[in-house]
Amino acid sequence: MSRTPDFPEELFDASAGEESAEAQEGLSGMNDSLIFVGFNSRVVALDRRTGELAWDWKSPKGSGVVAVLLDLDRLIVSVQGYTYCLDPHTGDELWSNPLSGMGVGISCLASAHGSTLAWSNLAQIAADQERARQHQQSNMQHQQMLRHTHHLPG
Repeated sequence: MSRTPDFPEELFDASAGEESAEAQEGLSGMNDSLIFVGFNSRVVALDRRTGELAWDWKSPKGSGVVAVLLDLDRLIVSVQGYTYCLDPHTGDELWSNPLSGMGVGISCLASAHGSTLAWSNLAQIAADQERARQHQQSNMQHQQMLRHTHHLPG
């Protein structure tokens, strides 16, 4: 017989996660003016109207695919399991958590305000396709080398 876990009642209280009107108001200008891009262990913020770089942040640990989640007044970033919280206005690092012992890989981030699940899946597909392309290219180079070494017709 399975047992249903007990959850705190506040998880089901619709008003428990509501942000203050002041917090929402302060974020609306920022949310409307910046676009966040994660790649190659970096996150950049671009002005959505001009494309100009507003700020640039590089992960001190981890490399490769970057998962990014704007969670109201926090930008949560994960690089191969190393997780950081940035100020979305400035790119300043507010906290970090290496999630020691939990492994590495492409992260999926979620909060009550959103999720990166679809983007994480797309990033994994893209990474798999790149590995397959590199493997195919390596095989073709190996075959060419064998033909050249053994003077076989191409």
